[in-house]
Amino acid sequence: MKRLQTPIGILGYGIEGQSTLRYLQSIGVDDIVVLDKNPINSDLLDNLNTVQVFTGEQYLEALKFCKTVIRSAGVYPLSKELRDFQNAGGFLSSQVELFLEEVPLKNCVGVTGTLGKGSCVSMIAHILKSKGVLYRIGGNFGVPVLDLLLESPKLNIAETIFILELSSFQLMTVSSSPAIAVLLRVTSEHLDWHKDLQEYHHAKANLFRYQDSKGICIYFDGEKNNQKWIEESTSTWWSFGGKASDAKIEEGVLSIQNESLKLKELKVQALFQLENMAAASLACMALGVPASLSFKALKTYESLEFRMQFKGNFEGIDFFNDSYATRPDASIAAIQSMQKPFHIILGGSEKHADFTELAEVLTDSALLQTVFLIGETAMRLHQNISKAEQSKGLRLHVLHCENLETAFQKAVELKDASAVLLSPACASFGLFKNYKERGEAFNKLIDQFKIKEV
Repeated sequence: MKRLQTPIGILGYGIEGQSTLRYLQSIGVDDIVVLDKNPINSDLLDNLNTVQVFTGEQYLEALKFCKTVIRSAGVYPLSKELRDFQNAGGFLSSQVELFLEEVPLKNCVGVTGTLGKGSCVSMIAHILKSKGVLYRIGGNFGVPVLDLLLESPKLNIAETIFILELSSFQLMTVSSSPAIAVLLRVTSEHLDWHKDLQEYHHAKANLFRYQDSKGICIYFDGEKNNQKWIEESTSTWWSFGGKASDAKIEEGVLSIQNESLKLKELKVQALFQLENMAAASLACMALGVPASLSFKALKTYESLEFRMQFKGNFEGIDFFNDSYATRPDASIAAIQSMQKPFHIILGGSEKHADFTELAEVLTDSALLQTVFLIGETAMRLHQNISKAEQSKGLRLHVLHCENLETAFQKAVELKDASAVLLSPACASFGLFKNYKERGEAFNKLIDQFKIKEV
């Protein structure tokens, strides 16, 4: 932290900003300025009794009191105010940048992508735990990365593997890369925050952009940008997903070297999870764990909550809770992973996502029986489905429902499918507080159905 000059500003005082304050105070920094547009809850003020606090519409004017600013991930770093701050000699940093300066990069595994980051990170941790490797998870999944440093000296940093889930927000301004980088499927997201798709992709590429020749980047074989990135990189590249990849996936079987892992052997039921397992296994191979041990561990891995989570079979119906699918591409992956006839519950609050591809996948699915639509996006989803139907000369069974409970009841009453999938492709606001509350409501409906049928 030698470059940090006081006063140090903490820009954004949410979970990450509070973590930054704890860390700065732990290393003896007392000249701190907190800047946040929103008022700070009274229960958080106790830690701020020696700190200058600026809130309200003009909060960025307090940048003039800072020599260093540590932004929270959700703060856009290319605003006029922050550019002016840097042009005047100020130093802008972030939690991830500071963390990567403090720990050995060879001990860091960074994971990014549009889909599957949390699952991949948890799979890597599951494998390392089975082998007795000391690890910590941080970043977008787990705890803020500077909280990991608060465990020192109890935590032996030199012997700990740090598994970091990193978003485009966190990666946007980094100037160093983990020695092992995992790049999952990258489509498009957060275009209400990023200037454009190019900026989003550029931020993702920072995960491996600064690797040296000893670095290893593990990437999804079907990504359009990868060839360009490979040509510009000096690191070693391992691929997964294609038949010619280092980790091959074909007909529900993952193969690395002479080892294989079959989907039917796993506790997770989603076909797309084999991609995450391929990436996780290669990352652990880069850490010295052979594929045979990774595959053995992955046979006991269970899905993260609300992420294509298999909830059991009751009265001949499989239930899958994919409430975390708040984007069309996440629901597309869920639909394409289904192995038996199913009903799907879609819809939620409006984020103006493009449903065109989702509608195409729905109409292409030979296993899909009924689409139940809920929430304010129901009508627009139906319009997109109708367009896809017209172009293909077919008609799906689509029902509009008042709420999740109604959709669930209608789905279990129909006898033409053996699975019910909640994968909304939309946020939950208006019907629920967040995707967790929506997922819990779905689980409760399953429990009620189970009890009723018993």
